[in-house]
Amino acid sequence: MLRPLVLALAFAVATPCLAVDEREAFKAAAEAFRKSDATRLEAHAKKLRGSGLEPYLDYWQLKLELETVDAGAVREMLWKNDGLLLGERLRNDWLRALARQQQWDVLLAEYPKLTQEDPEVTCLALQARWRNGDRASLSEVRAFWNAPRDVPEGCLPLIEAEIADGRIDTEDAWARVRALLVANQVAAAKRTINYLPAAETPRERTIDSIRRKPEHYVEQHKHDLKKRVDRELAIYALTRVAQRDAGRAAAYFTDRLRERFPAADQGYVWGQIATNAARQHLAEATFWFARAGDAPLEDEQLAWRARAALRAGNWPEVGAAIDRMSAEGRGDPTWVYWKARALRAAGDARGAELLFARIAHDHDFYGKLAREELGLSLSIPPRGYAPKDEEVARAASNESLKRSLALFRVDFRGEATREWIWGVRGMNDRELLAAAELARRYEIWDRAINTANRTVGEHDFSVRFLAPYREVFSEQARAQGLDEHWVLGLVRQESRFITDARSAAGASGLMQLMPRTARWIARQIGMRDYSWRKVTDVDVNVALGTSYLKYVYDGLGESTVLAAAGYNAGPRRAQRWRAEGPLEGAIYAETIPFTETRDYVKKVMSNTVYYAAIYGGEVRPLKERLGVIPGRGAEDATDGSGEPTLK
Repeated sequence: MLRPLVLALAFAVATPCLAVDEREAFKAAAEAFRKSDATRLEAHAKKLRGSGLEPYLDYWQLKLELETVDAGAVREMLWKNDGLLLGERLRNDWLRALARQQQWDVLLAEYPKLTQEDPEVTCLALQARWRNGDRASLSEVRAFWNAPRDVPEGCLPLIEAEIADGRIDTEDAWARVRALLVANQVAAAKRTINYLPAAETPRERTIDSIRRKPEHYVEQHKHDLKKRVDRELAIYALTRVAQRDAGRAAAYFTDRLRERFPAADQGYVWGQIATNAARQHLAEATFWFARAGDAPLEDEQLAWRARAALRAGNWPEVGAAIDRMSAEGRGDPTWVYWKARALRAAGDARGAELLFARIAHDHDFYGKLAREELGLSLSIPPRGYAPKDEEVARAASNESLKRSLALFRVDFRGEATREWIWGVRGMNDRELLAAAELARRYEIWDRAINTANRTVGEHDFSVRFLAPYREVFSEQARAQGLDEHWVLGLVRQESRFITDARSAAGASGLMQLMPRTARWIARQIGMRDYSWRKVTDVDVNVALGTSYLKYVYDGLGESTVLAAAGYNAGPRRAQRWRAEGPLEGAIYAETIPFTETRDYVKKVMSNTVYYAAIYGGEVRPLKERLGVIPGRGAEDATDGSGEPTLK
């Protein structure tokens, strides 16, 4: 009789029952902090003293006066929040303030206590070492210079010192400008050209012109390719053309520019053209990769070289592209699987088997496919451990999880999620499962799923693959003639069953509907009294979402792979990504040009297999579910007219 009482008391401590005025007070306090209004913040903070949210109020108040507050007050709050997320954030803020105040010795003493790396703060620590005479810090700053993104401001004094001493020269600056332009980091590239000699500095308006109309630059500009600046601008223009139309870029390069480029630059340009051709599913991609010769290619480029070869059925080229990857790239389960397939195609059954076995125990997309290649059936790890009430109560008493639950109660989902992620760091499997059960009892489905997903040795797949609102999904899937387990697998990936989930693009609800899509499908099915404010209602959202999914499914030949891609990226794109002839479903999924959609489709299909196995559906191999995607010449129901874009 005491165990439920202990648990109930722990839950009461974890999330105090906040009245509506307290919830509004917290939101008002957050707004006052955002506007740096210390007076209003203090007024709202008084209403929340003694609540589980008080640490946030203290943090906000201290942060507003961080530039002037005594170091003792900062250290006291750091002590109160030692090992907690707010302590980490306060230390990060303080280190930045110390740099502004040029208190380099204090910064160096506090920096090692920071748990999570922050590029700007790392740069400030390097700067502090440099200002204290540590010349080794200069060599460490090169990692930031070489990355295709903005150099954190704290590293700029060191970069400028390296340039002044000649350790970063004109060649280094051009290499960085090229990498930034290829990565479409135009603003960072413009900042970098300031480090070039005046005679080699391109005009910013020329860069902007190329970005907008690269074809015009190639066709109209008189190129003096003996000059480095003209050559680099031409490379940028060709790359921009290739990003839109790799075939056109190849024609421009061959007909107008190639012979006037040094061999190394020719290889680089062919690598860019070929990579974009592979993303655009052009048959010439493999040929253009061959023309790049021995030019250095990044792992991402080699991945697209392998994908182009997969679509072409060129297994020797698949294996060769993977072999050229870095050790890290070759070790990715994606390329372990496809390398094994390449070995088997070459007749090396034993080598293939060894590679399949390396990833066969993974619970993801390629782990399942590897098991199937070895002739092993799907195996759901047994629920070897169920947390006791006392263990769930212990999770509820975890300070970070307490704060997370309190934040969830006032609808601060972003902050609540960050607290939760911080709180489960370093937990062992049993602690994770207890925390997952805590989230499940509070119906915080995404945290329950994600936390259970972190276990390594002991698992609970019934929590990893929760099915909230299953009766609603089952009814609507049956009404639409859809596989319920596929629908659940898709929703798990869309929203993790958060009813009021909202994406940055504006999609809402369990099935992440865009306003235009929801309005359109509501008209199609004759839903009465529809309004956007109802879209997060479970019944409304699932009715609309499954109806739209059925529309996409039917229009794409009743292929779950194509429909998943179409639901995420739009039916027209899913149709366009088909090959001329039949294509293995796994190859179609792996060669989707959009990283988000490629990952999405693989996870939806993997989820489907588990939902079917756990909830009594038809247990079919993943490879069978993926099937074969008919070629574009095959008859299908997609007319491409009038369908809305979901994402």
